[in-house]
Amino acid sequence: MASASLYETDFYAWTQEQVSLLCNEQWSQIDLQNLIEEIQSLGKQQRQELRNHLSVLIGHLLKWQYQPQRRSRRWLATVRIQRLDIAELLEDNPSLKPYLEEALRKAYLKGVELAVGETDLPKRTFPVESPYSLVEIVDYDFYPGEPSKLLDESEY
Repeated sequence: MASASLYETDFYAWTQEQVSLLCNEQWSQIDLQNLIEEIQSLGKQQRQELRNHLSVLIGHLLKWQYQPQRRSRRWLATVRIQRLDIAELLEDNPSLKPYLEEALRKAYLKGVELAVGETDLPKRTFPVESPYSLVEIVDYDFYPGEPSKLLDESEY
């Protein structure tokens, strides 16, 4: 019971206590119910993190395509960083790969909202479904719309 109370009052201390109990094989003292809940939550967080990165990436790809006159190094950096973060997340969690198509569908809706909010273009400007394939979205060389000098300038 003390662990359950600690879980509610000092989460970090609770995690350290659970690690110690696991390392010392003190099975009967582990706060199993909360430990199970937290492990389930960690898996959900990884899926959410993937959707978040995809949403930001898609929103910037839409902005890139639909407002070429406003392209900037900042937009380019955001696209590249999101792609790197997605690649790293999938490398660390390869079991998320089968979830990518579902994540893309969910992320596209948020990506459109981001693009609408940052471009002041009407929502009807953007396709109902993603105009980009998953392969294109994560491809480091894919940038929709007309070519940009920013891409040439950013090579090193």
